[in-house]
Amino acid sequence: MIELARISAFLLLLVTGVQARVTSAPWGYWDGQPVTLYTLTNANGVEARITNYGAVLVGVRAPDRKGMFAQVVQGFDSLADYTSADYLGRSAHYGAVLGRYANRIKDETYVVDGVTYHRTKDGKTFDQRVWRAKAGNGAEPSVTLTLVDPDGSMGFPGTVHVQVTYTLTRGNVLRLDYRATTDRPTIVNMTNHAYFNLAGEGTVLNHLLTLNADAITPGDATNTPTGEVRDVTGTVFDFRRPMRIGAHIDDPDPLIQLVHGYGVNYRLNGRPGTLRLAARLEDPVSGRTMEEWTTQSDMQLYSGNYMPPEVALQKGYHRRGGVALEAQRAPNAPNLPDFASPLVTPQKPLHEITEFRFGVSR
Repeated sequence: MIELARISAFLLLLVTGVQARVTSAPWGYWDGQPVTLYTLTNANGVEARITNYGAVLVGVRAPDRKGMFAQVVQGFDSLADYTSADYLGRSAHYGAVLGRYANRIKDETYVVDGVTYHRTKDGKTFDQRVWRAKAGNGAEPSVTLTLVDPDGSMGFPGTVHVQVTYTLTRGNVLRLDYRATTDRPTIVNMTNHAYFNLAGEGTVLNHLLTLNADAITPGDATNTPTGEVRDVTGTVFDFRRPMRIGAHIDDPDPLIQLVHGYGVNYRLNGRPGTLRLAARLEDPVSGRTMEEWTTQSDMQLYSGNYMPPEVALQKGYHRRGGVALEAQRAPNAPNLPDFASPLVTPQKPLHEITEFRFGVSR
């Protein structure tokens, strides 16, 4: 089987003339540190661009059923687009790796080992920092990004060493491998906030979405989960069978009205820690599909409900022009003992995998 795969890859290379590789280019400076843009390309011509500023996934090019390529992950052309005052002020996060704790914590307060901690603004989130980067060439090109988050940063205990590796496989899979170690007990929750639009333009309202989740964890007036786990049966949140994202996006349901669309956490089926299907997205017109597989316990669905920042409008990105499917620990999980724990200790490092598997329907 291995030899057959090698022969197939070689034949594809002869036909397409595309060589799997990783290239890099200078992309400016942030906080006095050089920023680089990395481009991963596989033998099929699928391309993923990543920068070490914020470990941001800048873009993905994937083919439709006719072999025509388009950008299916929304991103921008320059570092300045990601660092403008308007962009940062709107907390846009396009394609960024979020941490140390992605998403909400009730009253910004939690307890670790009997000690109460408060998340503060004393420090920078992972998406506004420059990471160290190391590229890996070969048939499945990669880039590994590392960051040290010091003890006390944003009020979090413990010095945490973080690593995120993006790998583009032969099979058109973009794999994100998240790792973190700490010198003392703390909480860590990382995710990627990519906005997908498999049409490459317009809105995602006609995209078909399927979620492998029987329940949501609804929030309070601040959209912070309270501990309730609610069955999706008979509700507008039931995506267990393919449903248009726009089918109920303006429904009078209070959770929809709270955030003007979908912005809710799903408890994924299956055992956390095992790689399993979490979501499937399809653009019926182009035929492009994306399956998301993850080891995470939860997924935040966000349908781009608010007006994008100016740089996005200039790119032609619209409100509801992309959908985020953020595999992660649940918001407020540190305060909810029945939720999968985000606790990381010296004896229990973090290791999570999320894969975006691109394909086409026939």
